[in-house]
Amino acid sequence: MLRSLSIRDFVIVDRMELEFRPGFTVLSGETGAGKSILVEALALVLGARGEALVVRPGAERAEIGAEFDLHDAPLCARWLEQNDLADEGAGCLVRRVIDATGRSRAFINGRAATLAQLREAGEFLIDIHGQNQHQSLTRSGAQRELLDAYGGLTQSVEQVSAAWQEWRARRERRLALETHAAAFAAEREQLEWQVRDIEALRFTLDEWHASVAEQARLAHAATLIEAAQYALDALSEADDSSLARLNAAVTRLRSVLQYDARLDDIVNTIEPARIQLKETASALRRYGEKLEADPQRQREIERRMEAVHAVARKYRIAPEDLPQALARAQARLAELATSADPDALRALEDEALNAYLAHAKKLSAARSKAAKKLADDVTRSMQSLAMAGGRFAVALHSGEAPAAYGMEQVEFQVSPHKGLAPQPLAKIASGGELSRVSLAIQTATSRVARVPTLIFDEVDAGIGGRVAEIVGRMLKQLGERHQVLCITHLPQVAASADHQWQVTKETANGMASSSVTVLSPEERIEEIARMLGGLKITETTRRHAAEMLGVKR
Repeated sequence: MLRSLSIRDFVIVDRMELEFRPGFTVLSGETGAGKSILVEALALVLGARGEALVVRPGAERAEIGAEFDLHDAPLCARWLEQNDLADEGAGCLVRRVIDATGRSRAFINGRAATLAQLREAGEFLIDIHGQNQHQSLTRSGAQRELLDAYGGLTQSVEQVSAAWQEWRARRERRLALETHAAAFAAEREQLEWQVRDIEALRFTLDEWHASVAEQARLAHAATLIEAAQYALDALSEADDSSLARLNAAVTRLRSVLQYDARLDDIVNTIEPARIQLKETASALRRYGEKLEADPQRQREIERRMEAVHAVARKYRIAPEDLPQALARAQARLAELATSADPDALRALEDEALNAYLAHAKKLSAARSKAAKKLADDVTRSMQSLAMAGGRFAVALHSGEAPAAYGMEQVEFQVSPHKGLAPQPLAKIASGGELSRVSLAIQTATSRVARVPTLIFDEVDAGIGGRVAEIVGRMLKQLGERHQVLCITHLPQVAASADHQWQVTKETANGMASSSVTVLSPEERIEEIARMLGGLKITETTRRHAAEMLGVKR
């Protein structure tokens, strides 16, 4: 949902801050007051093309910011996450700046963004229905997605997409084999040599770690023996060893115990140290007795280690990585073995294609039924929207090749009046007719439509009376499921709204400026009366306006 819109120095808007509410809101005002400028600002902040002319005369730049609540736009929230543009919380702030030279900058949640990213985000947030506006319904992809949602075909589309991806993967595997057969053969030969070399070592990590430790011990045996003897001498065997000194200290203290019994506690604390020293000396003695140089064993271990290093160097890996390298080579050989037979790969590809076609044909049949039902629903709505004899059709064109979404392109077609051949929706010349057809489509699909905010401009062009009342009721109905904004000149449409804003234009110092006022109930009566009565507003006109609004006077 659109929360707020901030506009600075845009066309004839000086400063404008708007807070939006759920439901159906209309914008009314005199012709030329600047109602459509708000729609243009929203289109611009969502990626429409802009130029220097949109900058208010005398200003350095135009700035437009729009804030959206994403609780009802999970697809946009997911898109922001995927593009590293998400912000904390469930909101999205988009901003567009255009300077007086026409240079443009765009931001999403404070991060620099491209216009293409603005447009992508906008497609999840707002549909603007009017001539030459940001309207997703004119895109074939959006039409297909809407038809599928309307027909409850989302799961079927997912099955088709999964089957298509499997077929593509198998097809690419076969083509890769055909294109790179010689390279695969060379790779297979190299992998076979690698497997033979590593397996011949009978290498294990436990044996390797033990060999490394034993080689280090044997290579430095003399140094280790010397260090152990030095430590043994220092601890217990030399005349001035630590143990001899400790014994001397205990003997001396015991000789004076008769003079101060408190020394007994101190002597007792020395005793554990003497025991620890004796045990340490014994351990060192045993270590030295067992340790001896063994040149023959050392040569055996070093030859073994050199063999391991040679294989590791050959394949440019560390010795510790040999087991993993062997597993990878064996896995790749198994993969190459299963993909080396082009006939087998062709059979697998055909199997996947047949599975895809089975799913796609079911989807095509379901789309055909959904297309007829949607066409009937929209056509019925068109009859009540001053398009008597008009017809809506959903054309399904067979694609040239299998696609992730199925075997056909979807095209919405419209015949605005009886006797005219249906044309693609995007080619409707009249902005009013396009808006009304869009209103009919949105009404028929409101239960499944994913865009939370709908804006209608020119929807009331060329209509009045009963048709205007119907348009108002349909917009009101849409407002129960969506946030709906509508620019209108008709009191019947305005009276159906939940909220009404008035756009006015004033001139000061030769400069025009537009502003927007949120109307109170009493102010709405005055504005509806103006829309009904023109220049002179009478009490009768006010009573009629109040009656339209359901207000007693």
